[in-house]
Amino acid sequence: MKRMPALLLLAFAALPAGAATLRVHPGERIDAAIAQAAPGDTVEIERGQYAGGFRIDKPLSLVGVGRPTVGGGGQGDVIRVASPDVRIEGLIVRDSGDDLGAQNAGIYIQPGSDRAVVSHCDFAHVLFGLWIEKSNQVTVADNLITGMREKISSQRGNAIQLYNTQGASIERNRISFARDGIYVDVSHHARFVGNRIHDVRYGTHYMNSYHNLWQGNESFHNIGGMALMEVRDLDVRDNVAWGNESHGIMLRTIQDSTIAGNISAGNREGLFVYDAEYVTLRGNLVVGNAVGVHLWAGSYNNEVDGNDFIGNTEQVNYVATRDVQWGKREGNYWSNYLGWDADANGYGDVPFEANELTDRLVSRYPFVKLLQSSPALQALSLVSRQFPVLRVATIIDAHPAMRPHHADWSQWLERSGR
Repeated sequence: MKRMPALLLLAFAALPAGAATLRVHPGERIDAAIAQAAPGDTVEIERGQYAGGFRIDKPLSLVGVGRPTVGGGGQGDVIRVASPDVRIEGLIVRDSGDDLGAQNAGIYIQPGSDRAVVSHCDFAHVLFGLWIEKSNQVTVADNLITGMREKISSQRGNAIQLYNTQGASIERNRISFARDGIYVDVSHHARFVGNRIHDVRYGTHYMNSYHNLWQGNESFHNIGGMALMEVRDLDVRDNVAWGNESHGIMLRTIQDSTIAGNISAGNREGLFVYDAEYVTLRGNLVVGNAVGVHLWAGSYNNEVDGNDFIGNTEQVNYVATRDVQWGKREGNYWSNYLGWDADANGYGDVPFEANELTDRLVSRYPFVKLLQSSPALQALSLVSRQFPVLRVATIIDAHPAMRPHHADWSQWLERSGR
């Protein structure tokens, strides 16, 4: 008789012995079933209305059958997770308390509740959707989270709040009418993928966190899109931030990160960059914003290449005392570039300077944009380069691209309404 491989034996040993499935019917209490369940059991809840305000204090699965509703009655947390290895799936979770000091939530995942999974749930009229604190490898996926929309933004909680966690996976959630969509503090090695966030203060409000991936998220009709602050070692790619009142993507005090393939369209500021160093910005589309890039506070030593800056009312608002070189390899595309390409190699023959006199005229007097391709404005641009008295510190793109890198840029310009 062959021996069972050691790894397979370990796998069987890890399974709960005699795991059972308990069924909760309308009129019965979920907390009574949890008290009766053994670790590793599954508690199935039939469609109906149930009272919340209970704790899950052992590893088990809480699974809705036909989308049952668990209500908190406006008091405290609807569900509190107080054990590792808890799975919650397929519930409607609603009506938490509204005490910001007590951090009332639809689901509160308290410290030590590692490997919790919350998926395919609907959260309605909750202060915080999920509060996750000091718990690692937590998964929050495919949920719909709507906050207390009758309250002003500052009196709401965040849809998903992560504090002091490792290895979280926050994916494909739909979020609206919270204070901030996803709030992250001191949380590392996490994935934030495919979330859709609107009608909040900041789509993402992210601080003091490292080695994380932000990919394929959409943030729109918020005060601010993505706010990434006091961070390093981030991979931020293929996100879309459009139609936000303030910034599309904020990069504040950020180091050693890659910002690639993102779209920022129709915001007041496409990119707000403050105190950024050793950051790569590549392949981004910044289109139809009031200001394309607001850059200041010593943002040097960055690689900014292969981006498109198209149709922004003011392409760059740059505040500094010395020039910054961009576009050292591929060149960025600037829709207001007035140079030429005599050798037809795809790059301009004269550098693009973002703070030229002509750009400042267009920013101050928008009707001048009608003359942007005129010989008169081109002549004024050349004259301003010859007389340093007219010059200020600027961004210089030595080899500006003559054609956009994004073939679909016009659809985003149309969406921005510019």
